[in-house]
Amino acid sequence: MTMFTLAHLSDPHLPMPRAGLLQLLGKRATGYYNWWRHRVHLHVPEALAGIVADIKAQRPDHIALTGDLVNVALPQEFRRAAEWLAAFDTPDRITVIPGNHDAYVPIPWAEGLGQWGAYIAGDGAPPAASLDVFPTLRRRGGIALIGLSTGVPKPPLLATGDLGAAQIARAERLLGETGREGLCRIVLIHHPPLTDQSRWKHLTDADAFQAMIRRVGCEAILHGHNHRSEIARIAGPAGAVPVLGVTSASAARGSKYGRARYHLLHIVRDGTGWRLRVQIRALTADDSGCEPDGDLVFHSSAPADMVA
Repeated sequence: MTMFTLAHLSDPHLPMPRAGLLQLLGKRATGYYNWWRHRVHLHVPEALAGIVADIKAQRPDHIALTGDLVNVALPQEFRRAAEWLAAFDTPDRITVIPGNHDAYVPIPWAEGLGQWGAYIAGDGAPPAASLDVFPTLRRRGGIALIGLSTGVPKPPLLATGDLGAAQIARAERLLGETGREGLCRIVLIHHPPLTDQSRWKHLTDADAFQAMIRRVGCEAILHGHNHRSEIARIAGPAGAVPVLGVTSASAARGSKYGRARYHLLHIVRDGTGWRLRVQIRALTADDSGCEPDGDLVFHSSAPADMVA
């Protein structure tokens, strides 16, 4: 195959609309207060606009967005996010998975994630009608994008995520099938599937996810949640699998996360495996676009039972 380019961004945390008093009963009250007291200064629309402008200028083959478009799961937030997605690109060009803020509290599907259903659904499927569609699969050239959902409503002050045994089992089948097809398997997940994360924000079944990856493998795992560009590795059947987190796409220049970033992956076949070059692109000083901020290169080899 020729080179395939994939833009990965996460955690845009679009600006919070004002909410009515009745909408703020329960967990939303603390999140709403925290937004207007702190987070409104961390996540700014000017930064996000610069990231989007640069992605459009780079013209990637596809875009992966790993969750947290909204903040406290207000219906009006989901409507605004649907409009933002429509202005960004079409559902066949952007794959969206939910984050914990997108599942902040229970909300009727049609008022919440259902408004992005076409961006969530797998190939050939109608707009997603529930979280039961996960894991999702989109094939783009020689690439398999496998989307997972870790967003589950949690009590106040908790931002943990769950996959569940059923989703992990279905993901294992998908990864096995697409691996035997010889595709480059990119897993999209919001929470980092690592075991050294904060007890308040971790993926509760990271151990089970890692055990599954040890059995069937994949070429890369892309996540958000931590709002920082970071690299880790977990074991796969043919060597270490890169786990790549990305800075919040709306991070203000002076925030604790540093300036907003996204990752541009250049993927090409390399013998029986794959070569992934990851260019980190960071917001420029005038917020008009991005500039290179580092390069990473990863090589994968196919497990012996997947080599023809």
